[in-house]
Amino acid sequence: MDPKFEPVMASNRPAAGRSVPLPGGFDTASVDRHRVLRNTYLLLAISLLPMVGGAWLGMQLNFIALFKAAPIMTPLLMFGAMLGTLFVVTALRNSAWGVAALLVFTFVSGVFLTPILSVAAGLKNGGQLVALAGGMTAAIFFAMATIATVSKRDFSFLGNFLFVGLILLVVASLANLFFQVPAVSLVISAVAVLLFSVYLLYDVSRIVNGGETNYVVATLNIFLSLYNLFISLLNILMAFSGQRD
Repeated sequence: MDPKFEPVMASNRPAAGRSVPLPGGFDTASVDRHRVLRNTYLLLAISLLPMVGGAWLGMQLNFIALFKAAPIMTPLLMFGAMLGTLFVVTALRNSAWGVAALLVFTFVSGVFLTPILSVAAGLKNGGQLVALAGGMTAAIFFAMATIATVSKRDFSFLGNFLFVGLILLVVASLANLFFQVPAVSLVISAVAVLLFSVYLLYDVSRIVNGGETNYVVATLNIFLSLYNLFISLLNILMAFSGQRD
């Protein structure tokens, strides 16, 4: 495995508060954090390719037909499949197989974008809305990453609040599968936009401040935030700006 992609493990770093000075005014701790951040962004860019491929394959295989045939069971199976692949990525995070597992996860995630992309494809301005949702997602990511990187403030205190918010959001989303209330779906999407925007700030801050030293896990966390942010934004845009034939 390429050394530049080796996760920075606790055993390879100096003890907390005892970073080793390097020429030029740097220290080993800051170099480690920079390497994790660099590798995370690189792997994040690479992981988007399988996602796009998965979305294309899902459209070609008409995955939406399965979704229409079982509108409740299919999302539940999707949720279970993503949890399963998440477990695999987490279990392999310290090995070379962790990168492969992450790419498989992003591919599966792309396939599961098929339902919302199929709905967008049925709108006259669907392509524009998908592009707009993608652009807005990128803009939010760059804004939050810039705040976390430039300020270098530790936002780890947000962790518990974000986790509780995530649990409530998941419960509300699962409940709405059975009730199918459009207004509730929009509220959930709006809350998700706020929640995952802050999660991006939290995740990048953890890398910058040395709280996350495994770039596979760091990439996974940021990818999940971007993925859910994109879906939520697209859902809102289609509800308010979608033009039907």
